[in-house]
Amino acid sequence: MDISRFTDYRAKIIDNCSKAILGKEDSIFLVLICFICSGHVLLEDVPGTGKTMLLRSFAKTIGGGFKRVQFTPDLLPSDLTGINFYNMKTGEFEFRRGPLFANIVLADEINRATPRTQSSLLEAMEERQITVDGTTHVLEEPFMVMATQNPLESYGTFPLPDAQIDRFFMRLSLGYMQRGQELDVISRASTLDIVEALQQVVTDEETDYVRREYHNINVSADVAGYIMDIIEGTRTESSFFTGVSTRGAIALYKASQACAALNGRDYVLPEDVRFVAPNVLIHRLNIGGGARTEGTADMLGKIIDKVQVPIENLS
Repeated sequence: MDISRFTDYRAKIIDNCSKAILGKEDSIFLVLICFICSGHVLLEDVPGTGKTMLLRSFAKTIGGGFKRVQFTPDLLPSDLTGINFYNMKTGEFEFRRGPLFANIVLADEINRATPRTQSSLLEAMEERQITVDGTTHVLEEPFMVMATQNPLESYGTFPLPDAQIDRFFMRLSLGYMQRGQELDVISRASTLDIVEALQQVVTDEETDYVRREYHNINVSADVAGYIMDIIEGTRTESSFFTGVSTRGAIALYKASQACAALNGRDYVLPEDVRFVAPNVLIHRLNIGGGARTEGTADMLGKIIDKVQVPIENLS
């Protein structure tokens, strides 16, 4: 395994995306980890912070088919999956593919669609396939759903159920830029024009390599135990209504491997686990009644801080 291919891949992605999105290198890095691990991203923040632009920039940078769907209350499952329609010329039914038949799908304001439409994403996100009228259609790889939602506005929205929240590999939040960065943004050309001008900077072969080889990153028994100590800490914490699922534990393990590889190492350190853990785990926890607040993040941080960090024989 050539670890330098991972660091080169990271540099290309972050440098290109940073042309449009300033000061968000960590967020771009986390989206990249999700992509390498075949995961999906939920980007949750207030309007106007660059959520859609970040995801569009990433999609342009890695190339492949890209579709954007604006989720609204009248959006139907068939608007995503596609439909069988009757072709009068041939006298037969034909399948017309929906936007889910793309490598990168941007689900903008996903919580504005009805639960019925939201649930139509579950099979695609987990099994990389969709079923229409009893026929299963396999989606092409790579396949990634990048969804956005506004956590503040509840009018006209439908909160995502836990079953779907758990399908997202990470939940990210951009936050506001620093003053100098924001001055640069408001005084430059349109960000949309910059995003449209972005070119694909990595080849399909490079993408296949990093998505295939990151599994070979070594995780020592001590670090694997450290990961499980964090997971079990969320399950025994009485403040949480539910702890992290096994799917969440697998996601943390994979994210740590990808993080280590992109940082130029063929083994995982506890620092890799601590870096990705908040974003991998936070949306899988709630304090009861589906609540996911800043208090959840604080409690998760305390659990991570309490877990003893292994310090020997990590490589």
